[in-house]
Amino acid sequence: MAGGFSFDSLNKAQRDAVASLDGPVLILAGAGTGKTRTVTCRISNMLEVGIPPENILAVTFTNKAASEMRERIGGMVSKKKAEAMTVCTFHSLCVRLLRGGIHKLGYKKNFSICTQSDQVGIMKQLIVRMGGTDEKVKAEAVLAEISRAKNRSIALEDMEDDFFSSLAVAYQNELRAQNAVDFDDLLVLAELLLREHHDVRDYFRSVYKRVTVDEFQDTNGLQMRLLQQLVGPPYHVCVVGDDDQSIYGFRGAESANILEFERFFPNPKVILLEENYRSSHAILHTANSLIRRNVGRREKSLKSTIMGGEPVKVVGMPGDEEEAVYITEEILVDKARGNRPWEDFAVLFRTNKQSRKLEEALRERKIPYRMVGAQSFYDRREVKDALAYIALLDDPEADVPLLRVLNSPPRGIGQATAMLATDYSREIGASVWRALTDENFLSQLSTKVRNSIETFTSQVLTAKLKVDAKVMPPNHVLKEFLDEIEYLPWLERGCKTDQEKTQRNEGLGEVLKELAKAHERGKSLRKFLDDSALASDREEDDLEKKSGATLITLHASKGLEFPIVFLVGLEEGVLPHQRSVTEGTKDEERRLLYVGITRAQQKLALTYCTVRMKWGQQHACQPSSFLMELDDEYLIHTSYDDVMGAEVDDEELGDFFGGLKDFLNG
Repeated sequence: MAGGFSFDSLNKAQRDAVASLDGPVLILAGAGTGKTRTVTCRISNMLEVGIPPENILAVTFTNKAASEMRERIGGMVSKKKAEAMTVCTFHSLCVRLLRGGIHKLGYKKNFSICTQSDQVGIMKQLIVRMGGTDEKVKAEAVLAEISRAKNRSIALEDMEDDFFSSLAVAYQNELRAQNAVDFDDLLVLAELLLREHHDVRDYFRSVYKRVTVDEFQDTNGLQMRLLQQLVGPPYHVCVVGDDDQSIYGFRGAESANILEFERFFPNPKVILLEENYRSSHAILHTANSLIRRNVGRREKSLKSTIMGGEPVKVVGMPGDEEEAVYITEEILVDKARGNRPWEDFAVLFRTNKQSRKLEEALRERKIPYRMVGAQSFYDRREVKDALAYIALLDDPEADVPLLRVLNSPPRGIGQATAMLATDYSREIGASVWRALTDENFLSQLSTKVRNSIETFTSQVLTAKLKVDAKVMPPNHVLKEFLDEIEYLPWLERGCKTDQEKTQRNEGLGEVLKELAKAHERGKSLRKFLDDSALASDREEDDLEKKSGATLITLHASKGLEFPIVFLVGLEEGVLPHQRSVTEGTKDEERRLLYVGITRAQQKLALTYCTVRMKWGQQHACQPSSFLMELDDEYLIHTSYDDVMGAEVDDEELGDFFGGLKDFLNG
C-alpha cells in the first residue's frame, strides 16, 4: 500500500482493525498492545482510500494525545490532510458545536468558559452570601456535587442536600448572568443543542461522517449521549479502549459504555488486541491472574511477545522509611549494574501523600527525580491574571475575568466596591462593566474611588481599541498595557525569593509568547482564550520535558511505561483504598493495580509495610488482599531484612563495581 504505513508491520488483529473502516467497530485494546499505532493506521487508511479528511473526527481525552495523533497521521499520509481532520478532546468538540449554535439555547455567542479557579471563586462568594461559612461548607465539595449532578442529568434543584442544591441553583444563575459556562456545561449544552435542534444535528452529522473515540472506557453517560446524537445511521463510529483499564469511576466514567456498547450502536464488529509488546511474560502472567477476578468484564488475556523475564518481587517492609531506603538502594544498584538512565525507573503509589518519604530518600542519595502532578501552568497567579486581561481586551463585559483583576494590582477599587458594582449590575440586568461605566452608579461613590474606576475603564478601552483597530499585534498591546498598570513590579514586590520572581517573569513571558504564536496563526483572541481554558482542564504533565526517576500516582501512570517499576503501599486500606470497601468499588481498585503492574516492562517490585506513618502517628498495616489473588508462578516473596542483608556473591559484586566504575567514568 502506498503512503506511510503498511499492513505487513501489523499483527493479524491489528490488520483486521485497520481494514474495518465501516462501523460500528469496538476495538478492545489491552495494555501495551499497540493501540495508538492501530488507531492512527486505521485513520491513515481512511485517508488512503479517499475518505475526505474534513469528514473525519477523532476524539481523545487530552490535548497532548490529540496533537500526537495528528502528528503521527501527518507522518504516515500527508501533513496537509492531517491538518484538515478534526482531532480534539470532547470539551473542544463541544466548544466547536456551541460557538455556532449556543444562541439557540438563549446564550450570547461570545460566552466565556470558567476554569476551575473561576468556579471556586464564584462558589466561595455564594457560600458567604448564603450563610454557608458557619457550616464550614467547602466550595470544592459543592462544585464536585454539581459536576456529578450535571453529568448524570440530575436537575440541580433535585440534588440530595438542600443547601448544596440552593447553592447549585444560585451558581448556575450566576454563570448564566455572566454569559459563562463551566466544563460540564460544555457537554450538557452541546448534547442539548444536538438533541433539540435537528438542523444543527443534521449539519454536524453531514460534516463528521467518520467518528473515532479513543480511551472509550473513560467516557461517562453524558459523553455517550452526545456521541449518539453526533453519529447517525449507518453508524460509522469506532471506539477504542479497555474495560480492564477503566479507573476513573470517581470522575463519573462508566465502564458500562464499553461493556454494553451493543446497546448504543447495533451489531458492532468487536476486535480484540491481546498481543502485548511492552512487558515480559512474568509480569503479564501476574497481571492476568489478578484481573481475572473482576466479574462482568469483557474476556481477554494479554499474551506476551517477550518470553521469560525476571520474577516479580513482593517485598515486606517494617515501615515506610525502610520502603523508601530499599527503593533508592535498588535504583542505585540497578543504575550502576546496567548503566541505565534515571528515566528507566518509576515509583507508583495510590495517593500523593505517599511520596514524601520517597522524595526525602531520593534527595538524600542525590537521585534526580521528576514529580507528576505539580502545580499546573494554568493555576499560576500571573498566568490567570494575564488571561483575564486578555479576556477584557476581547470583551470587557465578561464578568468573571473583570472581577478577577479589578484590583490586581491594587488601584483603589476594593472588595466592597466590587460587590456594590455586582449588585448594581444585577439590578439593571447588565454586566459589571456596564455598572462601572454607568453615571448613576458612579455618582454613589467617593471621588477617589470614582477616579480610580474611570482611569481603569479608560485604560482598558484604549487598549481594546488598539486590538480592534489592529494597530499592533495583541501581544504588544497586552505588554504595553501591563507595563502601564505596572503589573510586573507589583507582582515582584510580593515574591519571597529571586527564584519566585524569575518564575513569575517566565510565566508572563510564556503567555505573551503563546499569544504572539496564536496571532501569527490567525487565531482570534476568543479562540486563544477557548484553547487556554480547555488546556487548563485536566492538563497533562509533560514528562519528556523533565529528567530523573519518575514519582507518579497510579491514575496518572496510565498510558506510560517504564523498564523498572516499584509499586508501593500494597496494604489493605491503601490499595484497595478504604473507601472502595465501603462504596463497593473494589473492582475499580483492582483495575488500578492492574494498570500499575502493566506499566512495567522488565522488572517489577511490589512493596507493603507492617507499619506506616499516618497523621504523624504509626499505624499497623495488613498486606493488601490483592496480593493473595496473584498467581505465585512468577512471584518471589521476600522481606526488607532478607534483601538488605543478603550476602552478595563475587560475580554480582564484580558486575556491580564494574558498572559503578563505568558510571563514574561516564
